[in-house]
Amino acid sequence: MKKICLGLALILAGTTASFAASAWKEADVGGHKIYTDAHGMTLYTYDKDGKGVSNCTGTCASNWHPLKASASAKAEGEWTVIKRKDGSHMWAHDGKPLYTYVKDKKAGDMKGDGVGSVWHTAQAM
Repeated sequence: MKKICLGLALILAGTTASFAASAWKEADVGGHKIYTDAHGMTLYTYDKDGKGVSNCTGTCASNWHPLKASASAKAEGEWTVIKRKDGSHMWAHDGKPLYTYVKDKKAGDMKGDGVGSVWHTAQAM
């Protein structure tokens, strides 16, 4: 019985990690590695955010969609889950909240890079 419970716990732990990793992926664009969401949409960081704090709300969040995470999502390495002011959860990398841009219409679009000199493509290392 102990072996079955341990096996089930390992399977469930693996499922959680797989779910977390499926929220984002790395992409190579013009020789630069960037992060995208699961659909290949470019992820961005916002200079006005604090470490682990999203300051993009209201109209900002209508144009820059937070990379949503479930309340039960678990941190994985440099990837963490932060709670937004509205109570929802989102993913952050190295403490920086991540967003997609409303004007990016297809995978590979990077129209948000440099907007207002405060939005930047999330670079993978």
